[in-house]
Amino acid sequence: MGWAYPSFAHPLKLTTWNLEWLTLRHRGDLNVPDDIPFRSEQDFSRLKFYATHLDSDVIAVEEVETKEALEKIFDPAQYNIVLSSEPIVQRVGLVIKKPISFTVNPEVTALNVAPPGAKHALRTGLDITLHWDNQSLRLLIVHLKTGCWARRLTEKKHSCPILAQQFSILENWILEREDEAVPYAILGDFNRRFTLQDPAFISLREDAPLTLVTAGLASPCQGGSRFIDHIILGGKAQKWLVPDSLRVMTYQLDRDTKRLSDHCPVSIKLDPL
Repeated sequence: MGWAYPSFAHPLKLTTWNLEWLTLRHRGDLNVPDDIPFRSEQDFSRLKFYATHLDSDVIAVEEVETKEALEKIFDPAQYNIVLSSEPIVQRVGLVIKKPISFTVNPEVTALNVAPPGAKHALRTGLDITLHWDNQSLRLLIVHLKTGCWARRLTEKKHSCPILAQQFSILENWILEREDEAVPYAILGDFNRRFTLQDPAFISLREDAPLTLVTAGLASPCQGGSRFIDHIILGGKAQKWLVPDSLRVMTYQLDRDTKRLSDHCPVSIKLDPL
């Protein structure tokens, strides 16, 4: 099947945004915790305001239950929306500005390393290839196991052994993309405060050079702590990174800010020309 490759007069803006339990469920629903940010129509309108201000071409999203919830934030007349298929509340997805073409690849279900019978399943990875400006970019959107933000992956307590398993699966995905010699990116909520010296990140780049766009930086959204939302570039995509294009969109602080999200959008720009 042939693809139309639309041309842009501007670099591609690529974002990751954890939307914190984005669901249309109401308080009292037994399928979700009581302390999540159940949102009013006004809350959705405020999120839509920020999404419009963000004006990103491609947005990886995390903790989203349904396409209907996302369409309250991203106008379906302007964006295509793809969500992972597992039947859980906290799914990952990709919001793609029209007319960018894309191919949906098989999901990386191996990232759900939860044992059979576990009370809570882990998130799969959404694998999508974008087509624009006569270029293709393979994306893997992830939301990894929480609880091992900076500890050694070899620790037997906390969530570190599970996160270590997931990193091993990411390594395999990276190796496959290197064998195919395609530009690629992994982005989303890694629940890990990566640095270039972090053994977890070192393990990812053992077999291929990678660019961690958040390296050495702190997030203004997380009170000055290191990022846990990351964009990692591999292959030729590393050369496409527009220098100093990393941006974090923060919210105007008020009493209702907590019903927006506990994460802020993290963006970069890519220019393959």
